[in-house]
Amino acid sequence: MTLPIAQDPDRLRTALDQLAGLAFTKGHGTGNDFILVPDLSGETELAPDHVEALCDRHFGVGADGLIRVVESTHLIEGRDLLENHPEATWFMDYRNADGSVSEMCGNGVRVFVHYLATRGLVDLEIGQQLQIGTRAGLRTVTRTGEEQYSTDMGPWSYIDPELAEERASDSLVLAAGLADPRPALSISMGNPHTVVALAEDADLADLDLAKQPNVEPVPPNGTNVEFVVAADPLFLNGVGRLELRVHERGVGETLSCGTGACAAATAVRIWAGDRDALAWEVGVPGGMVGVEFIPQSDGTERVILSGPATLIFDGTVA
Repeated sequence: MTLPIAQDPDRLRTALDQLAGLAFTKGHGTGNDFILVPDLSGETELAPDHVEALCDRHFGVGADGLIRVVESTHLIEGRDLLENHPEATWFMDYRNADGSVSEMCGNGVRVFVHYLATRGLVDLEIGQQLQIGTRAGLRTVTRTGEEQYSTDMGPWSYIDPELAEERASDSLVLAAGLADPRPALSISMGNPHTVVALAEDADLADLDLAKQPNVEPVPPNGTNVEFVVAADPLFLNGVGRLELRVHERGVGETLSCGTGACAAATAVRIWAGDRDALAWEVGVPGGMVGVEFIPQSDGTERVILSGPATLIFDGTVA
């Protein structure tokens, strides 16, 4: 068993020493925080130990994840995407805090685009769009304000369509703070999510999400787990409302999860039996994000995630 890097001083010191002189920027979207490393030409090797050391909140910079800012042409995944989307010249190379590679991060892509815009790497005025490459495919981001962005997250889908459509649940989840396993529904937003409905705000508050929830069966690539409580009333002025806490795969509990907010709103719509409810407000510990569903002619629904993006400070690894 490999110890976390914070419990292995030799690995930690070695990783940080290897990163001496590395420039970075710290940013967040509704408290979901990231280290952004500019590597425009794809020359910086970031091993899992490097990412884990930087993201460690005691010995490193501290973050939920790391985003390498790189031109798409310098990654295999980026070059593959450029064949069909030549306008996606920037790639969000996202890593979880444990060093593992992730497909997508909804809050992270807003922060990524805000970094590009504020650093003069792209010209993006309010109302303009930018297409970004990710491991989950193309994402189109619109700048809606000085520090506000919306992202076309693409269509949602069931991870297990046959089981989910039959029962509106496909798994059982047990978390610290729950007496019994709860039924859950697994949704893909380009990355995997398993959503659990709770009855009361107190149930949500009593969860201990420092401990990883147990999901049975767990999706093939693991899963993020969202716990949601619907507002009462669920709809106000035509907008659905819910509160969310999340345990992120490879990270632990975070103050926000953009793709998780999309998955949670999707699951609650299904459970409520109201597919005409297209606009949602999702409260997370770090703030509020918006989720909108856009029906398509082929029967799918594209999901639009909106929220803030903030850059906090620049630094250099000593």
